Amino acid sequence: MKTYSLLNLGDSYTIGEGVPLHDSFPYQTIQLLRKANYQFTAPEVIAKTGWTSFELLTHLNHIKLCNKYDFVTLLVGVNNQYRELSTEDFSEEFEVLINKSIALVGGDSKKVIVLSIPDWGVTPFASDRDADKIADEINAFNGICELIAQKQQTQYINITDETRKAKSDITLLTNDRLHYSSKEHQIWASKVFETIIKML
Repeated sequence: MKTYSLLNLGDSYTIGEGVPLHDSFPYQTIQLLRKANYQFTAPEVIAKTGWTSFELLTHLNHIKLCNKYDFVTLLVGVNNQYRELSTEDFSEEFEVLINKSIALVGGDSKKVIVLSIPDWGVTPFASDRDADKIADEINAFNGICELIAQKQQTQYINITDETRKAKSDITLLTNDRLHYSSKEHQIWASKVFETIIKML
Protein backbone atom coordinates (compact mmCIF):
# COMPACT_ATOMS: atom_id res chain seq x y z
CA MET A 1 0.00 0.00 0.00
CA LYS A 2 1.34 3.41 -0.99
CA THR A 3 2.21 5.89 1.75
CA TYR A 4 1.42 9.50 0.83
CA SER A 5 2.95 12.80 1.97
CA LEU A 6 1.52 16.26 2.57
CA LEU A 7 3.52 19.51 2.79
CA ASN A 8 1.80 22.59 4.27
CA LEU A 9 3.21 26.05 3.57
CA GLY A 10 2.05 29.24 5.24
CA ASP A 11 1.83 31.35 8.37
CA SER A 12 0.02 31.24 11.74
CA TYR A 13 -3.15 29.83 10.15
CA THR A 14 -1.23 26.79 8.91
CA ILE A 15 0.50 26.28 12.25
CA GLY A 16 -2.82 26.57 14.05
CA GLU A 17 -1.77 29.36 16.41
CA GLY A 18 -3.52 28.88 19.74
CA VAL A 19 -4.72 25.30 19.19
CA PRO A 20 -2.98 22.00 20.03
CA LEU A 21 -0.75 20.78 17.19
CA HIS A 22 -2.99 17.85 16.32
CA ASP A 23 -5.98 20.22 15.96
CA SER A 24 -4.39 22.35 13.23
CA PHE A 25 -5.89 21.80 9.79
CA PRO A 26 -2.84 19.92 8.40
CA TYR A 27 -3.06 17.33 11.19
CA GLN A 28 -6.85 17.12 11.06
CA THR A 29 -6.62 16.57 7.30
CA ILE A 30 -4.23 13.64 7.82
CA GLN A 31 -6.53 12.18 10.49
CA LEU A 32 -9.46 12.27 8.04
CA LEU A 33 -7.39 10.65 5.29
CA ARG A 34 -6.20 7.89 7.61
CA LYS A 35 -9.79 7.25 8.73
CA ALA A 36 -10.61 6.81 5.03
CA ASN A 37 -7.95 4.04 4.97
CA TYR A 38 -5.20 5.96 3.17
CA GLN A 39 -1.69 5.79 4.54
CA PHE A 40 -0.21 9.23 5.11
CA THR A 41 2.91 10.25 6.97
CA ALA A 42 2.58 13.12 9.48
CA PRO A 43 2.20 16.44 7.68
CA GLU A 44 5.33 18.50 7.12
CA VAL A 45 4.61 22.10 8.09
CA ILE A 46 6.77 24.98 6.88
CA ALA A 47 5.10 28.01 8.43
CA LYS A 48 5.69 30.71 11.00
CA THR A 49 3.43 33.21 12.72
CA GLY A 50 3.82 36.61 11.06
CA TRP A 51 5.34 35.38 7.81
CA THR A 52 4.56 37.28 4.64
CA SER A 53 4.78 35.66 1.22
CA PHE A 54 8.31 37.07 0.87
CA GLU A 55 9.45 35.62 4.21
CA LEU A 56 8.00 32.20 3.38
CA LEU A 57 9.74 32.32 0.00
CA THR A 58 13.06 33.38 1.54
CA HIS A 59 12.87 30.51 4.04
CA LEU A 60 12.07 27.98 1.30
CA ASN A 61 15.12 29.15 -0.62
CA HIS A 62 17.37 28.36 2.36
CA ILE A 63 16.17 24.93 3.46
CA LYS A 64 16.40 21.43 2.08
CA LEU A 65 13.05 19.80 1.42
CA CYS A 66 12.21 16.32 0.21
CA ASN A 67 12.51 15.98 -3.56
CA LYS A 68 8.82 15.22 -3.96
CA TYR A 69 5.55 15.36 -2.03
CA ASP A 70 2.19 13.92 -3.02
CA PHE A 71 0.27 17.06 -2.06
CA VAL A 72 1.09 20.64 -1.04
CA THR A 73 -1.17 23.24 0.58
CA LEU A 74 -0.42 26.97 0.41
CA LEU A 75 -2.09 29.54 2.66
CA VAL A 76 -0.29 32.89 2.91
CA GLY A 77 -0.93 36.61 2.48
CA VAL A 78 -2.69 37.84 5.61
CA ASN A 79 0.52 39.40 6.95
CA ASN A 80 1.09 41.16 3.63
CA GLN A 81 -2.35 42.74 4.06
CA TYR A 82 -1.81 43.42 7.78
CA ARG A 83 1.48 45.22 7.11
CA GLU A 84 -0.08 47.11 4.19
CA LEU A 85 2.38 45.66 1.69
CA SER A 86 1.70 45.99 -2.02
CA THR A 87 -0.53 43.61 -3.94
CA GLU A 88 1.89 43.87 -6.87
CA ASP A 89 4.77 42.39 -4.85
CA PHE A 90 2.46 39.78 -3.39
CA SER A 91 1.33 38.74 -6.86
CA GLU A 92 4.92 38.17 -7.98
CA GLU A 93 5.89 36.31 -4.80
CA PHE A 94 2.74 34.19 -4.78
CA GLU A 95 3.36 33.10 -8.37
CA VAL A 96 6.88 31.97 -7.41
CA LEU A 97 5.45 30.11 -4.38
CA ILE A 98 2.91 28.34 -6.59
CA ASN A 99 5.61 27.38 -9.10
CA LYS A 100 7.79 26.04 -6.27
CA SER A 101 4.82 24.07 -4.94
CA ILE A 102 4.11 22.58 -8.38
CA ALA A 103 7.76 21.54 -8.67
CA LEU A 104 7.51 19.86 -5.24
CA VAL A 105 4.63 17.65 -6.42
CA GLY A 106 6.56 16.62 -9.51
CA GLY A 107 4.83 19.03 -11.87
CA ASP A 108 1.24 17.86 -11.29
CA SER A 109 -0.38 21.24 -10.55
CA LYS A 110 -3.70 19.68 -9.46
CA LYS A 111 -1.93 18.35 -6.37
CA VAL A 112 -1.25 21.89 -5.16
CA ILE A 113 -4.08 23.22 -2.99
CA VAL A 114 -4.36 26.97 -2.41
CA LEU A 115 -6.50 28.09 0.53
CA SER A 116 -7.94 31.60 0.56
CA ILE A 117 -6.90 34.09 3.25
CA PRO A 118 -9.16 34.31 6.35
CA ASP A 119 -10.76 37.66 7.18
CA TRP A 120 -9.45 38.68 10.60
CA GLY A 121 -11.40 41.95 10.34
CA VAL A 122 -14.51 40.31 11.84
CA THR A 123 -12.68 39.22 15.01
CA PRO A 124 -12.84 41.01 18.40
CA PHE A 125 -9.09 41.65 18.01
CA ALA A 126 -9.96 44.00 15.14
CA SER A 127 -12.84 45.75 16.93
CA ASP A 128 -11.08 49.12 16.75
CA ARG A 129 -10.25 48.73 13.04
CA ASP A 130 -12.16 49.39 9.83
CA ALA A 131 -13.68 45.96 9.14
CA ASP A 132 -14.95 46.95 5.68
CA LYS A 133 -11.49 48.16 4.63
CA ILE A 134 -9.89 44.93 5.86
CA ALA A 135 -12.53 42.86 4.04
CA ASP A 136 -11.92 44.77 0.80
CA GLU A 137 -8.16 44.29 1.09
CA ILE A 138 -8.47 40.58 1.95
CA ASN A 139 -10.76 40.20 -1.08
CA ALA A 140 -8.14 41.88 -3.27
CA PHE A 141 -5.37 39.56 -2.05
CA ASN A 142 -7.65 36.55 -2.47
CA GLY A 143 -8.48 37.68 -5.98
CA ILE A 144 -4.77 37.44 -6.78
CA CYS A 145 -4.51 33.99 -5.14
CA GLU A 146 -7.48 32.68 -7.10
CA LEU A 147 -6.34 34.19 -10.41
CA ILE A 148 -2.84 32.68 -10.14
CA ALA A 149 -4.26 29.34 -8.92
CA GLN A 150 -6.52 29.20 -11.98
CA LYS A 151 -3.73 30.26 -14.32
CA GLN A 152 -1.41 27.57 -12.98
CA GLN A 153 -4.28 25.03 -12.83
CA THR A 154 -3.96 24.30 -9.13
CA GLN A 155 -6.84 23.68 -6.72
CA TYR A 156 -8.37 26.69 -4.95
CA ILE A 157 -10.47 26.45 -1.79
CA ASN A 158 -12.43 29.41 -0.44
CA ILE A 159 -12.32 29.33 3.37
CA THR A 160 -12.77 33.11 3.77
CA ASP A 161 -16.57 32.95 3.82
CA GLU A 162 -16.39 30.39 6.64
CA THR A 163 -14.00 32.56 8.67
CA ARG A 164 -16.38 35.52 8.42
CA LYS A 165 -18.91 33.52 10.45
CA ALA A 166 -16.68 34.21 13.47
CA LYS A 167 -18.35 37.62 13.59
CA SER A 168 -21.37 35.99 15.22
CA ASP A 169 -19.81 32.74 16.49
CA ILE A 170 -17.01 33.21 19.01
CA THR A 171 -16.47 29.42 19.24
CA LEU A 172 -14.69 29.63 15.88
CA LEU A 173 -11.88 31.62 17.55
CA THR A 174 -9.14 30.81 20.07
CA ASN A 175 -8.66 32.64 23.37
CA ASP A 176 -6.64 35.39 21.66
CA ARG A 177 -9.83 36.37 19.78
CA LEU A 178 -7.83 36.58 16.55
CA HIS A 179 -6.79 33.10 15.46
CA TYR A 180 -9.12 30.23 14.67
CA SER A 181 -10.22 27.40 16.94
CA SER A 182 -10.04 23.65 16.40
CA LYS A 183 -13.66 23.85 15.26
CA GLU A 184 -12.76 26.21 12.38
CA HIS A 185 -9.64 24.20 11.51
CA GLN A 186 -11.91 21.16 11.23
CA ILE A 187 -13.93 22.96 8.53
CA TRP A 188 -10.77 23.77 6.56
CA ALA A 189 -9.48 20.21 7.00
CA SER A 190 -12.73 18.77 5.66
CA LYS A 191 -12.41 20.92 2.52
CA VAL A 192 -8.78 19.90 1.97
CA PHE A 193 -9.66 16.25 2.65
CA GLU A 194 -12.48 16.34 0.08
CA THR A 195 -10.11 17.86 -2.48
CA ILE A 196 -7.38 15.27 -1.89
CA ILE A 197 -9.69 12.27 -1.74
CA LYS A 198 -10.90 12.96 -5.29
CA MET A 199 -7.33 12.53 -6.52
CA LEU A 200 -6.52 9.32 -4.67
